Amino acid sequence: MLLAGLPIGVALGLVGLGGLFLVLGIEPGLIKGGVVLVDTLTRYELGTLPLFMFMAHLFFSSNASRDLFDAAAKMVGHRRGGLAYASVGGCAGFGAINGSSLATAATIGLVALPEMRKRGYSDALATGTVAAGGTLGQMIPPSGALIVFGIIAEQSIGKLFTAAIVPGITQALLYCAVIWIVVRLRPNAAPASERATWAERRAALGKIADMVLLIALVIGGIALGWFSPSEAASIGAAGALAIAAWRRRLNRDMLMQAFEETLRTSGLILMVIIGALVFSVFVSVTGVTDAVGAWVTGLALGTVPTLLLVALILLLLGSVLDGLALMLLTTPILLPVVESVGMSAIWFGIFLCRAMEIGFVHPPLGMNLYVIQGVAKDVSINRIFKGVMPFLASDLFHLLIIILFPALALGLPELLGN
Repeated sequence: MLLAGLPIGVALGLVGLGGLFLVLGIEPGLIKGGVVLVDTLTRYELGTLPLFMFMAHLFFSSNASRDLFDAAAKMVGHRRGGLAYASVGGCAGFGAINGSSLATAATIGLVALPEMRKRGYSDALATGTVAAGGTLGQMIPPSGALIVFGIIAEQSIGKLFTAAIVPGITQALLYCAVIWIVVRLRPNAAPASERATWAERRAALGKIADMVLLIALVIGGIALGWFSPSEAASIGAAGALAIAAWRRRLNRDMLMQAFEETLRTSGLILMVIIGALVFSVFVSVTGVTDAVGAWVTGLALGTVPTLLLVALILLLLGSVLDGLALMLLTTPILLPVVESVGMSAIWFGIFLCRAMEIGFVHPPLGMNLYVIQGVAKDVSINRIFKGVMPFLASDLFHLLIIILFPALALGLPELLGN
């Protein structure tokens, strides 16, 4: 069905409903499907997604990406490779606002790539940095992928957001380490730029202070338990609306476009979630999850080898599947396997999201790579592949660290919980 071009939500829903008809019969299958539909539409946390999306669209229309990149460039642009570091910082900041890998890569790419190429940066380093940096939008909260996972796996979205903070920061730091190594090996790949004055730096930081404070309030409030994710999303949306009005960038057309994009995207994702949950019920009814769990337990591989096997499966599937499709297809089957070796669903959510990110930059089908080529049309796709390879190596290393040291994801939620 996916190869035929059907949307992932429709394909999963049809397969799940058809499977329930075959296993349970038509009437019980319809009842099961109806229960899933009603339960999904009445879930309180479902309101989190459109509110965060509305916040993201408002910030996008307010030129937040340019302000974030300019601030980072003013702070570190004078260093060799500084604009590449600024691109990672801009991706991290905009990712915290936007929550989407593709949107982060495209938006920061439009701002950062022309500037880096104008300053003499190599095409490989410039495109590779933004393609990889775009994946930070998928990890740094509020992440759309983590919201979807929380709903289909019935996990706390607040805990998922808190668990993603340290992995998101370490991922950005690893990207900066890659840039540092590349610049040391090939100094001509990233020449230094002029140093900004302190007045210019203060002005640039002043432009993003309100956004940074709002994001800190939203994420910090969730992590510290001041408010639920849905309440935080409401505060974020209201705050973004106030900031856009304060900056005099709010008008009727911008507001209507933000509403329209939010409704369209939320509707598509809701359809995907319903289809995935119907498919998950079908998988559970057939006993596939129990059979896979028993098979893995029978192998007696141990925790780390089992997780490495799961990682290999995700990476192989991620090279040919869209990130959301990967999450929806594998969660009902692999989550019980991961839990059978003693790992929590919260950890698996971070682990799965990290594997999805790798799929976005994994040649030859990584979507971020083609998004960047769309921005820099005169750069060959092979050049972009070459540029992203060092970052892909750091991604695989980071995934291994998350497997070997689960506290990287679970430490902060446990600390704040205590």
